[in-house]
Amino acid sequence: MAPSAVVVGGGIAGLASALALAGTGWDVTVLERSAELGEVGAGVALSRNAVAALGGLGFSDDDVAALGAPTRAEGTRRSDGSPILTIPDTAASSVAVALVGVHRGRLHGALLARARAAGVTIETGTRVDDVAPGGPDGRPAVAAGHEADLIVGADGVRSATRSALFGLSPTYSRYSSWRAIVPREPQVDTLRQYWGPHAEFGVMPVSADEAYWYGYVRMPEGRRFADEAAAARGRFAGWADDVARTIDLTAPGALLRHDVYSLPGGAPSYVRGRVALVGDAAHAFLPTMGQGAATALEDGLCVGLLIGHPVARGGSLAAALAGYDAARRPRCRALGRAARMSAVIGSHLGGGVRQRLRNGLMRLTPASLVGAGADAAMGWRPPAPTEPA
Repeated sequence: MAPSAVVVGGGIAGLASALALAGTGWDVTVLERSAELGEVGAGVALSRNAVAALGGLGFSDDDVAALGAPTRAEGTRRSDGSPILTIPDTAASSVAVALVGVHRGRLHGALLARARAAGVTIETGTRVDDVAPGGPDGRPAVAAGHEADLIVGADGVRSATRSALFGLSPTYSRYSSWRAIVPREPQVDTLRQYWGPHAEFGVMPVSADEAYWYGYVRMPEGRRFADEAAAARGRFAGWADDVARTIDLTAPGALLRHDVYSLPGGAPSYVRGRVALVGDAAHAFLPTMGQGAATALEDGLCVGLLIGHPVARGGSLAAALAGYDAARRPRCRALGRAARMSAVIGSHLGGGVRQRLRNGLMRLTPASLVGAGADAAMGWRPPAPTEPA
């Protein structure tokens, strides 16, 4: 009889986990609280590690390219559009900062289609408020009345699974983010990022005719505006002409904004009992490294390689869970620290002389150092499947 898994949450991390487990022979059910599965209309930059994770989940390079628009990070600019740090368009640099810009809904849809094709059961409208973790060598785990050999907590930054295991809640970053998909203009062929006092604006292509933009700004928690588009235009007034033009391309009703929460340091362990945490439920970074979706895909694949594969072949669940935690937690903690440091020197930096000092120092940064930093974060490759002892 195949081992059973319940995945709590049907987002990117949850579907990646379900697909990876199904691929190793597990019987997998996804519990999603929403009545319908889907992702909001925003974009995601798939860095090299995200592409590698998708490869491990069965996507070819052509499959990934077809999801969106192959592009690259070009560096950072001041709010007026003048360069702070330019990444040269050389072969080596372009590989280091290569991206695929993708509509988030399109990525989610591709994962969902493959999960269903792999035999994953999807239950929508199922709310999970508590989880009984069981014991890896004893009682089964339970979520929403479903008993399972393994539960994967993929229920996001406000994870009920994580709360049940560790009692941890996320903290408000003091920043909020506007996001939208707009018609793509011809000059939008890279990820272009602008930094100003307590703010960041970015735009990148996500298809031949679509672009994604975000505006990440310091703001009191829970603030709402009668006209969010007007508020965004006002907040970025005086920035580069490209910024204002991009905001003006946003169709009525297409603009989203969410307060940004994070989990500094992440969960103290990514496993407990028969439960493994993935994605924002495990680590919930600040968005300043652009690694949220990438590490969700990494985590999901590793659930299959490091837990699903050995257990399906008779290995110990306790040992497999410990191996998953040992592989994922140090990497994600390092990325979380890097995201916080990027915030300190980037979008969270105040105005005045601090901006001038930062900009001057960054202009002295050699391109080789930028490439080395990108490799450290984005040069990840999937581990070999764990074999049972």
